[in-house]
Amino acid sequence: VQLVESGGGLVQPGGSLRLSCAASGFTFSNYHMSWYRQAPGKERELVADIPRGGGITTYADSVKGRFTISRDNAKNTVFLQMNSLKPEDTAVYYCKGRHWYSGTSYWGQGTQVTVSS
Repeated sequence: VQLVESGGGLVQPGGSLRLSCAASGFTFSNYHMSWYRQAPGKERELVADIPRGGGITTYADSVKGRFTISRDNAKNTVFLQMNSLKPEDTAVYYCKGRHWYSGTSYWGQGTQVTVSS
């Protein structure tokens, strides 16, 4: 089982990044997918999630209107489009998959996002 994030990096305030999380080793379409982030000295927090079939997505208040989560079940990939980035968005971003019935969960290794001028 693997979840591999990519797309992180250094971006100026107001810029955009698109994170990807490629899944393998499990039936992706049976898993609700989420993005979390953890800033230095802070707890890991939920950023966004999307049900296994797509549809209704949810977001943390701090990112509503700026971030968009999506998934491509044919490519076993979940995305996080991040626009209007702010310095406070700086964190390691993780994707997580959770089985819709059993609750079994998997985490990726994380990708660093740094928003700075």
